[in-house]
Amino acid sequence: MNQAVIVGISDMKIVNEPEKLISYALGSCVGICIIDKVAKISGMAHIMLPYNNSLDKENTFKYADTGITEMVRQMGYLGGRKNRMIAKIAGGAKMFDIKGSSSIGNIGERNILAAKETLQKLQIKLYAEDVGKNYGRTITLESTTGNLTIKSFGRNLIII
Repeated sequence: MNQAVIVGISDMKIVNEPEKLISYALGSCVGICIIDKVAKISGMAHIMLPYNNSLDKENTFKYADTGITEMVRQMGYLGGRKNRMIAKIAGGAKMFDIKGSSSIGNIGERNILAAKETLQKLQIKLYAEDVGKNYGRTITLESTTGNLTIKSFGRNLIII
């Protein structure tokens, strides 16, 4: 069995079949997985924030808008084509319910919206999602099948 390639926080990795990608402990962060079955490549980004308003060049993958765009660009260098790519996303939980602080409490929701908006701008079909709610997730992407397995403490395993 192949060991999975770990995608850390504010990170992105691209693998060839049959490698796997895994990202641990997505809370309000969103994991974006993009698969091109013809090119036999898959990418995963673990984003923390919705928009790179400061155009932070050091942390491209910290943000949904720049992180997804850069992942798609790098997949293109490896033979990926946007018209064949599909996306799956998970995470974006509301981990903290802080009274009087809706912006902190809703960062997960803002991350989800930014990820969806960026995918739409790039014309990449969002094929499946497991987002929101109030619990963390660990995600594993099987590049061969495109299955995204989502594990959450005390919850049933989900495969999308």
